[in-house]
Amino acid sequence: MAEIVRMPKMSDTMTEGVVSKWHKKVGDKVKTGDLVADIETDKATMEFESYQEGVLLYIGVEAGHAAPVDGILAILGKEGEDYKPLLEAEKKKAPAAGDKKEDKKEAPEKEVVAEKNAEAAPAKPAPVPSPVAASATSPVNDGRLKASPLAKKLAGEKGIDLGKILGSGEHGRIVKRDIDWFKPGNLVRASGSPAFVGKESFDEISVSQMRKTIAKRLSESKFTSPHFYLTMEMDMDAVVAARESINGVIDTKISFNDFVIKAAAAALRHHPKVNSSWLGDKIRVNHHIHIGVAVAVEDGLLVPVVKFADGKTLREINAEVKTFAQKAKDKKLQPADWEGNTFTISNLGMYGIEDFTAIINPPDACILAIGAIIQKPVVKNGAVVPGNTMKVTLSCDHRVVDGVTGSEFLKTFKGLMENPVILLGESSI
Repeated sequence: MAEIVRMPKMSDTMTEGVVSKWHKKVGDKVKTGDLVADIETDKATMEFESYQEGVLLYIGVEAGHAAPVDGILAILGKEGEDYKPLLEAEKKKAPAAGDKKEDKKEAPEKEVVAEKNAEAAPAKPAPVPSPVAASATSPVNDGRLKASPLAKKLAGEKGIDLGKILGSGEHGRIVKRDIDWFKPGNLVRASGSPAFVGKESFDEISVSQMRKTIAKRLSESKFTSPHFYLTMEMDMDAVVAARESINGVIDTKISFNDFVIKAAAAALRHHPKVNSSWLGDKIRVNHHIHIGVAVAVEDGLLVPVVKFADGKTLREINAEVKTFAQKAKDKKLQPADWEGNTFTISNLGMYGIEDFTAIINPPDACILAIGAIIQKPVVKNGAVVPGNTMKVTLSCDHRVVDGVTGSEFLKTFKGLMENPVILLGESSI
């Protein structure tokens, strides 16, 4: 008996999926576990393997098109089996489009009223053609020359063809100054300079599933969570020196972001309220520390999660983040890679951004925005010397975290970043 294969829900936030590629065609046999299609979710492109068997009788979603979760993806059955009754039954479940029928009924009535009004209205005299004809190069709008009445009058008096002038008024309208500045032989502007004829153009790009989800979730976060922001500047000389020393003796190249993740995880241990989330009628204080790391991809932003970050070494964090970045680029991240964050870090320092504010990534109560390391004059021991500084901004959900709580977390974070010996003393490199 024929069965419907429905669009699966492949992530917790997925509402619809786009079929990016079919690996089977109508008439092919499908076994349990066969790769049937690649489906683009709100976070990644994932392989869909069949959990049913049969011949592929019908494809409900062409490649490049979307279907809602539980919508008809395909129909499997015996070869030559009639599957149309399944489609008919599915259509009956859909709500009737009553509004569209009403619109169709109203349209003829509107036409009748328009005809009666036209009969009742007195006939208008035909427009008198302008004595000056527009040339093929004249600025027109729906077949009409765009010129002010005064410009038309002056052009008629001087015997000037308006079609030889490019107007300098709004939307290319010819005005008095264009007539005054007119020079025979050229299309000119009022300034007398040669005219530049431009062309308006644009591209419209379909919104990807990922971009739709980013827009929905971050809009909800921004307008639902009462954000406030705390910014702090810190001395990075010690971290710069520590990183240079570490990378000189090990094969792995530790990044500044690895230090940030490690220090944030250690600071969260001391300030568990920052490692919390708002659940409506209660606040969840997480004892485990899972740090989401924002990674930019072509379609938007993904946030894979470094789980139990407080117990990992700098090298382990470095390797994990690099793996996530490559999987995100290849659209190979799985739900287990991006779920479970308790705190998030967004780093734009590598792009030269000195400081910025980030929107909280639900369900977290906070997100830490990391700016660039800047070399500038600083005061040390009463003397002005060159130094490396970095600004960070903590975005907080005021329903969960108060100003003092957020400030104490940043103070601890700063202490660890400015004294990496303490940070490295908590675990091996």
